Parts: sequence; C-alpha cells; structure tokens
Amino acid sequence: MGNDDNRRRKTPCGCCMSVFKWIPVLFIFAVIGWSYYAYVVELCVLNTENRVAMIFMLFFYHITLILFLWSYWKTISTSVGRVPDHWRIPDDEVNHLFRADNPETQKRILNNFARNLPVTNRTMNGSVRFCDKCKIIKPDRSHHCSVCSCCVLKMDHHCPWVNNCVNFFNYKFFVLFLGYALIYCLYVAFTTLHDFIQFWQTENQLSEQGQLNGSGMGRFHILFLFFISIMFAISLVSLFGYHIYLVLVNRTTLESFRAPVFRIGGPDKNGYNLGRYANFCEVFGDDWQYWFLPIFTSKGDGLSYPTATEQTGNQSYDAMGHTNQSTANRLDVQPTDKLIDAIPLNNHQPHLELDNGQRIPSSQVIVNIEQRVAEASAAAAATAAADSCNVVIDLIGDQTAAKDAAVLNGGHPLSANGTADKIV
Repeated sequence: MGNDDNRRRKTPCGCCMSVFKWIPVLFIFAVIGWSYYAYVVELCVLNTENRVAMIFMLFFYHITLILFLWSYWKTISTSVGRVPDHWRIPDDEVNHLFRADNPETQKRILNNFARNLPVTNRTMNGSVRFCDKCKIIKPDRSHHCSVCSCCVLKMDHHCPWVNNCVNFFNYKFFVLFLGYALIYCLYVAFTTLHDFIQFWQTENQLSEQGQLNGSGMGRFHILFLFFISIMFAISLVSLFGYHIYLVLVNRTTLESFRAPVFRIGGPDKNGYNLGRYANFCEVFGDDWQYWFLPIFTSKGDGLSYPTATEQTGNQSYDAMGHTNQSTANRLDVQPTDKLIDAIPLNNHQPHLELDNGQRIPSSQVIVNIEQRVAEASAAAAATAAADSCNVVIDLIGDQTAAKDAAVLNGGHPLSANGTADKIV
C-alpha cells in the first residue's frame, strides 16, 4: 500500500468514508433481520395453523438462511490478499524508473526486474505491468483498487454491498452468496404466495377461508415480504447467472470488459479458458463435497494461473514471455510488444535443376531477377547457338520472385532456349 493511501486513511475524512462504506452492508443485514421477523413470527408462528407444515417451513428456511449468511459473512470478512515482498521494487529502482527518459528504458527496467517472476500479462505497449501506488510488479489478473487502496489478486470488481473487493480469495464465497441469496428470496416468495393471493382477493375484508390470525400490521408484513423477495430475486437471477457464466469461461468482470494482454498473442479474452469443468474446479476445487459450502477450496496461489495455450500444449509462457512451441509458428497474432521476436524464415538453400539434370549451386543464385531476364533475352538474340545458357531465377528464403519472368513465357520460368527450368 502506498504512503499516500496510508495518509488518506488516517485523516478524519478518510475515517468518515470508512464508516460510510459500511452503510450498504448494514442495510442488507437490516433487511435480513426484518425478513426473519416477518417470516418466522408473522407468517409461521401467528399465521400457520398446520403445525407440521410450520415445522417444515421453518426447517428449510433456517437451512437456507444459515448458508446465505455464512457465505455473505465470508465474502465480507475475507482479505483481498497481499502481494509478496519480492514483487516490490526497491526505492532506488523506483527512482531510476521514474527518471527514465523514454518508455523503452522503463520497459527494460521492468522486464529486467520481472525476469524471475511468473508474469505473462502486459500493458498495451508491451511493458510489464507496474503499480506506481504500491510500487510493485502486478501479478497476472491483479489490479489496483482505489477503494481498498491496494493491489488485489485476481480482482473481479469492488462490491459496495459487501464492502470488499471480489477477488481470488473470496470469489467462491461471493458466487455462493449470490446463489443462496437467490434461493432464499425464491423460497420466501413461494411460501408467502398463498397469503399474498388471499390478501388481494379479500381486498379490505377477509373471507372466512382466507382469514389471517395475525393483526392487520402482520398482513402488511407478509405483503411487503413477498414484494421485496420478488424484487431481490429478479435482481439476483441475472447477476448470479452472469457470474456462473464467468466461472465457466474463467473470466473476471474486468476481463470481460477489457481482455488481458499476453506477452505472446496480444489481447485474448479466452486466454485463461481451460474448459468448463476445469474452469469450475479452479474456483470451487476438485472435492465435490466442499463445492457448495463457503469453505476456501480454490486452486492456485492467486499469483499465477494456467493459460489456455498451456492446457492445449501448443505453447507455454515463461516469466519473460518466451515460448516453447510444439506446432507451427503463428502468423496471425497481434503482438503488443516490440520485444516479440519476429518469426524467422526457414533457412532453405535454393538451387536450380536444369533439363539436362545439371544443378547450379546456391552461390550462383542471382539477386536481381529483372536484370537477368533482360540479359538472357539479349543473349538469345545475339546467338541462337547458346542453347545451354539458362536463366537463373532468384529465390529469397522460401519466396520465389519469378512472376515477371513467367508472364514472358506463358506462365513458366524462362530459359535461354525457351525451355522451362525446374525449381527445387
């Protein structure tokens, strides 16, 4: 955490802001407390005549409520994590970095410091990502949160409803919190639907079959409980569904808006997509018994993550971005770093094979094709007996520059006697 952030927190204004940030959390707890009273007291105890039905309603209600509150509290109380000290750049190096006269010098300093760190993400200009507030090399998928005043590992977003950043250490708890909150709201809505319908059917007078045993205020508690549970359920179903999608594609909210930039390959939203099951296990763990409990089982350390290319075995990233490729070189990438090495051409040594089987070595390959074609034409006009003279066609790497010569002889490379030499 930077010194400016520390000073800001110590000021009276910073303390007031810290207290103010807890207001959304207190509001959620107040709504939960009121819903508990409305459901347990007004609906079940005072309004349900069937005791067996009341016991079943309270049993499943409390199970859902416990899982909901447990996951919610774990989301709030779990720390955002701390970047290890060896990721921090010393002060003298920081001063040297800030005094650099051009971006290329800064890039070299950062690359040199991060050569032994497991970082594959880069900025848009190809440099190692650096946080000027925390003075650290940013681990992959981490970002600096201005509200938390620190760099957050695998930051998804800062959620004011939990007064915490959704990150590597509490992302599983956050998804479970959304899921159990949705189940809680749907359960309350369905079990209060009967009384809600009775309330609207009777309007201002209660029929004998639909008469409520509670007071008039109790009826309004049940009515508002149904409305609020439906409203929260509508909001939660879209949010929960969206995060389930992010889990299955192994993407954070920030990465869905701006793709991470890799050292090789450039921006790629699917750079961490390992397949749906593997993506799910990366967040929820391999042991199915703990999948739906708010217990930390996520895989990894929050500093480095397997990539899709490593999973398929095509190429793997090391700390400085060099790759080991088992397939053909990719020419369709979008490099973002000048340090990305150009793909070398094959070292093919060209030679010519004439019709009579004679081969001309590569040392005699002539560079200027147009000049040699003109010389061959002049030589053919001067002497018709020189039928053994062959036009040598220039080859550069794997590219053949015989287009102009082919046009002069019906699409075939020219020779002095009008025959076509075979290029191998």
